[in-house]
Amino acid sequence: MKPATLRAWDVVHRWTSLVCTAFMLLLCLTGLPLVFRHEIDHLLGATVEAPVRADDTARVPLDRVVATAQARHPRLHPLFASQEPDEARLWFVTLGADATLAQVAVDARDGSVVGEPIIGGRGVMSVVRSLHIDLFAGQPGKLFLGAMGLLLIASIVSGVVLYAPFMRKLEFGTVRRHRARRVRWLDLHNLIGIVTLTWASVVGFTGVVNTWAELVVGHWRTTELAAMLHDAPASSTTAPVTLDASTHAVLDRVPDSKIAFIAFPGSSFSGPRHYAYFLRGATPLTSRLLTPVVVDAANGAIVGAGAAPWYLAALQLSQPLHFGDYGGWPMQVLWAALDIATIVVLCSGLYLWIARRSRGPVRHGRAVLR
Repeated sequence: MKPATLRAWDVVHRWTSLVCTAFMLLLCLTGLPLVFRHEIDHLLGATVEAPVRADDTARVPLDRVVATAQARHPRLHPLFASQEPDEARLWFVTLGADATLAQVAVDARDGSVVGEPIIGGRGVMSVVRSLHIDLFAGQPGKLFLGAMGLLLIASIVSGVVLYAPFMRKLEFGTVRRHRARRVRWLDLHNLIGIVTLTWASVVGFTGVVNTWAELVVGHWRTTELAAMLHDAPASSTTAPVTLDASTHAVLDRVPDSKIAFIAFPGSSFSGPRHYAYFLRGATPLTSRLLTPVVVDAANGAIVGAGAAPWYLAALQLSQPLHFGDYGGWPMQVLWAALDIATIVVLCSGLYLWIARRSRGPVRHGRAVLR
């Protein structure tokens, strides 16, 4: 590589790293507890959990679950009913009217009310999550962090380009312990950076994708989902049908699936006369993908179904991958270790920049390393 080209890549790496370092440090520090957010929420008592019962297989009708939730807030009407991926013992029913929203957790086994979670959460982990996602600035904050993520990717690419000529005369993993402290930190910075390269790239890219989540979902909701609801045929009968009957028909239509959530008529994800069921698959991969099924609220007939488009599927797959939600606790521990390693890379890079400004560049062969 020509010296001029090397210097150009060095400028790209230095300034993209400097601009995004403070925000990447913030994201790594807040992302570390978020890897274990479910466990932390459990320890802090911030989650609603199903009580222990002798019979976990009993299930009450879904209509009774919704009626129980609505009885707690008679002035509100049901908007959504959802279940967590690994928790079939609880239904979370969201109700609303005008600007008022409430959520009731109902035991699916006996129809009793377990609690009323605060929408949006509360406590320490809620603050950490908001800081990590949007800096308390809503969608503009998300887009800003997405831009920082793009700078991180540019920093990673330029760092890889610079790493090759730097390591031409050194064995991989060499840390020159006999040299000055700044040289030792430079070797550690390069070594840890190249080891965490794939993880940082994956987490950085999925983080950028996640900052577009509201825009992507909003586009899909106003285009493809709206077209599916608009094209659904009008009901030819008004024979009453239970929600349970509709649910059984939907699960028969899409076998080997579970309900992620149900959007009731009049909600933002359904039409005025339709239920919209969103189903997740049974395998580790398909459990992250949602399949919409539209049901006529008057007679329970299925009037539309279709797989999510590629861009929505990419978003759904990127969200759990960003936080290491695949593979249980071994993946969480790995994600946490790599997060800590990335913090070391960011801090060492900042130290090297400060040291360079105070003492000048480090020279190695013909290359000037900044």
